[in-house]
Amino acid sequence: MGVPISQMWTVASYVLGKKFRGIKRYPLVLMLEPLFRCNLACAGCGKIQYPAEILRRQLTPEQCFRAVDECGAPMVSIPGGEPLLHPQIGEIVAGLVARKKYVYLCTNAILLEKHIDQFQPSKFLSFSIHLDGPKEEHDFAVCREGVYDVAISAIKTAVAKGFRVTTNTTVYNNADPESMREMFDNMMGLGVEGMMISPGYQYEKAPSQELFLQRSQTTKLFKRIMGNAKRGWRFNLSPLFVEFLKGNWDLECTPWGMPAYNLFGWQRPCYLLNEGYCETFQELLDTTDWSQYGRASGNPKCADCMVHCGYEATAVADTFNSLKGFSQVVKLTLFGAGREKLPPDQPSPPHDNNAGSKDADDERVRKIQLPVLSS
Repeated sequence: MGVPISQMWTVASYVLGKKFRGIKRYPLVLMLEPLFRCNLACAGCGKIQYPAEILRRQLTPEQCFRAVDECGAPMVSIPGGEPLLHPQIGEIVAGLVARKKYVYLCTNAILLEKHIDQFQPSKFLSFSIHLDGPKEEHDFAVCREGVYDVAISAIKTAVAKGFRVTTNTTVYNNADPESMREMFDNMMGLGVEGMMISPGYQYEKAPSQELFLQRSQTTKLFKRIMGNAKRGWRFNLSPLFVEFLKGNWDLECTPWGMPAYNLFGWQRPCYLLNEGYCETFQELLDTTDWSQYGRASGNPKCADCMVHCGYEATAVADTFNSLKGFSQVVKLTLFGAGREKLPPDQPSPPHDNNAGSKDADDERVRKIQLPVLSS
């Protein structure tokens, strides 16, 4: 199943509506964290380093619904922690689907097969399975053997039951480009709808700081991973964000595009930084000094960040705010990025043999990708 046309239309009409009304700061995806606790302790994660009394707490369904209604974003990502540890996660998701929000439930999939009957297949619900590379790399990243195999089994089960399934991959400096490309092939073979991929953010409390990428390393690595992409790969990413990761398109962070709500309230200023909280979403918009964030601000915490929750929203805005951006998206969707020059000290990934076939051209025309955000 491809991304529903209704989702593309919802995002496009929402962004254009804000543009026509002259609203410059608005949310596209709400990052709703109903709890912090997790059943993994990943090396690059800085979201679960809280005292035990905090990890035992969780948002109520009513608190979740109030935040979603207050924010008004058309899409909701439910990260964590591990959302499937929440005893009322089925009720929370059902309430969001009833509001016709496009929900991405982010999970490491350890509990998915056990709890999958809590959910009903819907165009409004996607399971976003965390896979940080092929088997060896993923199990290393999550610090537990066997988790990759559990995730693959869960993907097969969810697809067989008719659910939308995407993957969510965080890339660190130990990623092997060839192995990543093989993983893309495997995910497409499993029937995954689309793949989200992003460099990791250098959380101060993450236990393995040596895994994180500097900005120049990120663009070099992503050129090798995603350069000369196969036509059969489907990414749940805006085309301009993909070009940004490869260093081919300039974007500036819009941290208000994916605001976070959790146990403490509205997180200031973004999902990645913990610099205080606000009681209301409007207070977050009105009282945050946004000039202090993003690479252009000179804030050292933002210097190497190229994470999707800061830049994907910018890519969507660029698509609709300028003819140059829109034309580039159409060009990339119809014709791809073309034969790209990769870093000279590394081997070139194999080019897609079907790039020039009529069937490939027909497929590109059939699914022109307006930006579709996810977690």
